[in-house]
Amino acid sequence: MREVIIVGSGPAGYTAAIYTARAGLKPLMIASSVEPGGELMKTTEVENFPGFPNGLMGPDLMYAMQEQAERFGTEVLMDDVIEVELDGDVKKVKTGSGETYEARSVILATGAAYRELGLPREKELSGHGVSWCATCDGFFFREKTIAVVGGGDSAMEEATFLTRFADKVYLIHRRDSFKASKTMVDRVLQNPKIEVLYNSAVAEIKGETKVEGVVLENTVDGSKRDLELSGLFIAIGSDPRVGLVQGKLELSEDHFIKVDGRSSKTSIPGVFACGDVIDPTYRQAITAAGSGCVAALDAEHYLTA
Repeated sequence: MREVIIVGSGPAGYTAAIYTARAGLKPLMIASSVEPGGELMKTTEVENFPGFPNGLMGPDLMYAMQEQAERFGTEVLMDDVIEVELDGDVKKVKTGSGETYEARSVILATGAAYRELGLPREKELSGHGVSWCATCDGFFFREKTIAVVGGGDSAMEEATFLTRFADKVYLIHRRDSFKASKTMVDRVLQNPKIEVLYNSAVAEIKGETKVEGVVLENTVDGSKRDLELSGLFIAIGSDPRVGLVQGKLELSEDHFIKVDGRSSKTSIPGVFACGDVIDPTYRQAITAAGSGCVAALDAEHYLTA
């Protein structure tokens, strides 16, 4: 019987592991066999994580966090959780290898996945001009021409934020009207650096080692044209990884795991959640790490109550 099992990794999971391990709880982290470290494993340079004035690569940050967690006694298992039983005093976690682990508490740090366009060059050029995070990568596009894909509030926010760095920002939207709030749309339309391309979809991303442009397809008449770019920011939403707990934990209206206020407490006692799986708004490594700390402290208090 374990004291705590952490499902998932990334900044939230590793921070929860560091804190629970230092508290003597000997956590078991089931980090995934496919994507241990989460979305930061796909990120090149991270310049906004405190304590690293010269920046560092996303994978290097995750490896350092894992090493720190293991140093204090975390057992890291590279396997996938396929089923959880969360009711009752004993929680059960089943993995793809056929093992079932029991614990008095569970911390869920399963993260969220940015929605992709599904284009052939998209993943290869991630970190080389293709991005899903303006606050993470906008700095690298000073005085460049870039584009944002999307039509919701997130896309409006990304486009507006990126005008701090880029000389020109195209906003590519497949319809002739936006679903974003009027305030956000007005802000975009009034910004001289932003040009909206209505009824347009990205059909192809051009560039071998970095983004050099895109091919746009008109969604009305099917015509195509080239657009030269240095960067492409995709802002079409994200999907929290809640498949394991669907129908078992209470979710928010937008399908993130619902927690009690600023805590990590879910609808089941002894089950805690942290990181992007509870956060539809900020989605930063530093906020995820802070959330992981909260989950660890909440779990410790639960176990010692």
